[in-house]
Amino acid sequence: MKMSQEKHTAALPSPRTIRRACANELYRTVKRLKEHIPASLVEKAEKLYVERVIGNLLWIHDHRSNRKALADWWDDTVRDDIAKLWGVDKERLSQAFRSAFGA
Repeated sequence: MKMSQEKHTAALPSPRTIRRACANELYRTVKRLKEHIPASLVEKAEKLYVERVIGNLLWIHDHRSNRKALADWWDDTVRDDIAKLWGVDKERLSQAFRSAFGA
């Protein structure tokens, strides 16, 4: 009997799955910030986050089991723009995201 090597490979997530995951992560982040962020700004942040994830999808998919690496990527790629958009401190946002993301 031959074992297939495809058994342990996961398919790339769909755009819908990506959008939902990004929305959930940002929702949890906002809760941990304990600060009101208007819904319109959360939506803009979600769009930005989804675009960045889709642009780096292969790398993110390859590192999907390494939460710390993904959180580091988020800090390098997404955090500064969302912090500016929301008018919050970068480090507070980073801590809230890592807490929400489990990294």
